[in-house]
Amino acid sequence: MQLAAPHVFGPPADREGAVALLREVVELGMTHIDTSDYYGPHVTNQIIREALRPYPADLRTVTKDGARRGDRSGRPQALALEELRQAAHENLTNLRLETRDVVKLCAGRLDSPTSGSVTEPLRCWRRCNSRGFRAPRAEHRHRWAVSPRSRATPSPGWPTRLHATPMAIALAWLPQRSPNILLIAGTSSAEHLRENVAGAALHLPADAVAELDAIAY
Repeated sequence: MQLAAPHVFGPPADREGAVALLREVVELGMTHIDTSDYYGPHVTNQIIREALRPYPADLRTVTKDGARRGDRSGRPQALALEELRQAAHENLTNLRLETRDVVKLCAGRLDSPTSGSVTEPLRCWRRCNSRGFRAPRAEHRHRWAVSPRSRATPSPGWPTRLHATPMAIALAWLPQRSPNILLIAGTSSAEHLRENVAGAALHLPADAVAELDAIAY
């Protein structure tokens, strides 16, 4: 998401830098990239294709359907059959892929739960992704898990004790809190990327985890 211009709309100011950043992601051993063709729109997927194709065999590029971009004002839902079919086509075309390993359906608001049934969007989505389709899993985001930077910042002593930045500590806390959490920390800078990688490798002591658990609620 961060590879496009501000507000995730338009091309980045430094496209060559974005390409170099993605290549460093792979060099550092990351095997999961979370993207969508409505980032830009189209911009981020085209940069991913330029930087990484032919893709490493172990790389999983995870895409999202269910929204679109028409202007800078937001991401309205796009859950009709033809809209989902178009999203599948555009993701595959701009990434230059034949199939998608994992697809997420964004059927609610980005910042809060949405009332109503997702049965019809799921039915349409399944028709667009029928080959090799496996049953979808429902996911519910909780506010504490969306933004560890703002919701779970450790006390000032921990960065000194652990020789790590507050953000690296916050990122390390999430997978230690639950084994089914997969970090998809976004970035547009090599420095921040390395900070994220350091956080993924950091193991927090039990008292640090307990402190962050308490902050999260």
